[in-house]
Amino acid sequence: QVQLVESGGGLVQPGGSLRLSCAASGSVFSINAMAWYRQAPGKERELVAAITSGGRTNYADSVKGRFTISRHSAAVYLQMNSLKPEDTAVYYCNGHRDWGAIDYWGKGTLVTVSS
Repeated sequence: QVQLVESGGGLVQPGGSLRLSCAASGSVFSINAMAWYRQAPGKERELVAAITSGGRTNYADSVKGRFTISRHSAAVYLQMNSLKPEDTAVYYCNGHRDWGAIDYWGKGTLVTVSS
């Protein structure tokens, strides 16, 4: 089992920055890729950014050039710059295990972008 705990959410003005953190514990050696998803009110959960164990990254078009995902040991981070009101959502940390196609989820952290 893997446990994921997010932190770093909060209220920020448009144009501001936030850094989300996700700490993984348990059988972290089994995780192949980690990612951040988000879910805005009334919308489906969507992929924001992902990073493999080898360091390859991919981003949603809506956040390219503004968000950066990074990974260190058993933690993954999301640096969010130039935030927009449409970035408002609950952000979830995800850990994916290729063997068995298992996904682990954190409980989420709320990011609100508003003046």
